[in-house]
Amino acid sequence: MKQGILKRLLAGAMGAVLLGTSIPITAVTAEDAETGAVIYSSDFEDSSASLPFTGRGGVESISITSSQAHGGSSSMMVADRAKGWHGPQLLLDDICQPNKEYTVSAYAKTNWYNSIKLSLEYTDTAGERHYSNLSSSISNGDWAEFSNIKFSFTSEVTKVYVYFECDGAADLYIDDFTLAEAPIIPIENDIPSLKDVYRNYFKVGTAIMASNLSSPSFMDLVQKHFSDSITFGNELKPDYVLDQAASQEKGDNLNPQVNFSQADALLKYCAKNKIPVRGHTLVWHSQTPDWFFKENFSDDGDWVDKDTMITRMENYIKNVMEGLAAQYPDVEFYAWDVVNEAWQDNGTPRAAGSSKSEDSNSSAWTRIFGDNSFIEYAFQFARKYAPEGCKLYYNDFNEYMPQKTTAIYDMAMELKEKGLIDGIGMQSHLDVGFPNASTYEKALSKFASTGLDIQVTELDITTSDTSEAGLEKQAQMYSDIFDLYVKYADNISAVVIWGVTDDQSWRASRVPLLFDENFKAKPAYNAIIDGMDVPVTTTTTTDISDIVTTTTTVSETTITSDTESSITTVVTSNTTDTETETDPSSSETTTTTTTTTDSEPSTTTSTTPSAVPSSILYGDINMDGKVALVDAVMLNKAVADVVTLDKQARANADCNADGEVNGNDSITLLRFLVQLIDVLPDNGQ
Repeated sequence: MKQGILKRLLAGAMGAVLLGTSIPITAVTAEDAETGAVIYSSDFEDSSASLPFTGRGGVESISITSSQAHGGSSSMMVADRAKGWHGPQLLLDDICQPNKEYTVSAYAKTNWYNSIKLSLEYTDTAGERHYSNLSSSISNGDWAEFSNIKFSFTSEVTKVYVYFECDGAADLYIDDFTLAEAPIIPIENDIPSLKDVYRNYFKVGTAIMASNLSSPSFMDLVQKHFSDSITFGNELKPDYVLDQAASQEKGDNLNPQVNFSQADALLKYCAKNKIPVRGHTLVWHSQTPDWFFKENFSDDGDWVDKDTMITRMENYIKNVMEGLAAQYPDVEFYAWDVVNEAWQDNGTPRAAGSSKSEDSNSSAWTRIFGDNSFIEYAFQFARKYAPEGCKLYYNDFNEYMPQKTTAIYDMAMELKEKGLIDGIGMQSHLDVGFPNASTYEKALSKFASTGLDIQVTELDITTSDTSEAGLEKQAQMYSDIFDLYVKYADNISAVVIWGVTDDQSWRASRVPLLFDENFKAKPAYNAIIDGMDVPVTTTTTTDISDIVTTTTTVSETTITSDTESSITTVVTSNTTDTETETDPSSSETTTTTTTTTDSEPSTTTSTTPSAVPSSILYGDINMDGKVALVDAVMLNKAVADVVTLDKQARANADCNADGEVNGNDSITLLRFLVQLIDVLPDNGQ
């Protein structure tokens, strides 16, 4: 048990607090570094053991069988499945914590060809159930592997399950199942920040989801490279915001109610870290429930008429804008995608339909309005209720298809003439095979000719070839596209990458992003900074206690030491701010002051310890008379040469009393803090 605690402390507290330091902790095993603490695992070898899995449909029979096995001689069999969604589920509420990242690994199979899915279910505060596919794999009568599939959930949800399902009613077998805490992997802090590299051209941002907040490494990448702009991947889309129960109770058939509970964590993160937000999205044919268009906001109601829908649209946009302003006044919405994907590739409106239609080209908006005339109403209402300074965009994909380019251009010019639109959003979901940079530039040039602002809103570039040569080809495509962005920088205010790491992308199988699943920069990253003026390095640390990230752009560090330790760091900044933080477990007070002058701004951080003790107290690095986690933090900073200890603090830091201060002292101190050892050398306690 205590060994597990040590692993969690090493992978959690040290990884989160000290990301960005290079610490040779040689006593940590490869297993400690690469895996998280196991929460639950089973190889299903004990037929007498009770299983925590239950059937999703309530009709399944779940047992241990010796007829199939991946490892050992048996596995878990799920039989009597009547529908595809029937399968085994594991309730997580009592064994996992919210706002923490976990992984699932397992093997699954059926007796014939089948698509097996690993998914997550949860219930929101309005009582609605949500489902998210985590990973899919094909079984052709053999074992399909699910390896370290990441997931997390927020504190606002309940009834959280991971579950397996597959097509049809086939028997499903699961073996070697493991649920574990996700390891924390330090990001590359010694590479340039993308947002800093392109700061003189345009904002660089990304899209994230609430689940990403649980990964310190993921959020460190966000803060280092993309904190100029954040788009919420799902949480502000209509089906996440609209509240059916409240609408039926309070809406009077005309006033749809909204609920921001699923966006709450992201909104608070952006507010606390002062990150501007692109609102995405208000009016869209997809991810908008049919009940929004029906009488009494009922699933089985009749479709409403155009006048009713105009009123509903206005009230919906009003409620979103005013609700966000009232509940999250510190969030800066600098842009909104008012209408999303209203045109087909051939330049015509979408067909009349519904969100439940199998035809993805159909739209309930055109069903009600008969054409795309709803677009102008949406911009009228957005202009009326959007916060001051917020720019309004039309956003679309395949925007480089010639007929769609023309349709968007013509629409934008009409809206511009009426003062309703500020810009065009080019989603830019691209592939190494199509379009080429020349084709893409034709659309970019035409949109620039409108005189409207352009934002690249959802950039990713897929490749099916993940070999070294394939990734280099992807890198060249990224380079060509970013060269265009620099060329048209006078017309472009933001470039938003649609995701951060390949494994979390909606196009994960074709590795479309700049960083891989281990948070490492890919050739594509190197390609888009090659030839650019590279600024100073950005050092990023994420506090996993509340997912608050702070960034310091460092160009020079001077360490001084006598009776106190101080760090003077020159940073790039255009603000002046002073704040004081006191660790409640310590008598140490840290004051950070950022000052802007005509020459160069600077930040000075001074750490003043309490009185120096007259004798050695091993582990008391900050010299406050006690040994606590804050000392482990300071010790590791000293080992990494981030701070310099004075003579007394260095004596206290030699926790294994071997005459040297290094990573082995860090391990000794951690073992003491989690009570794997009772005393530190010569402390006599």
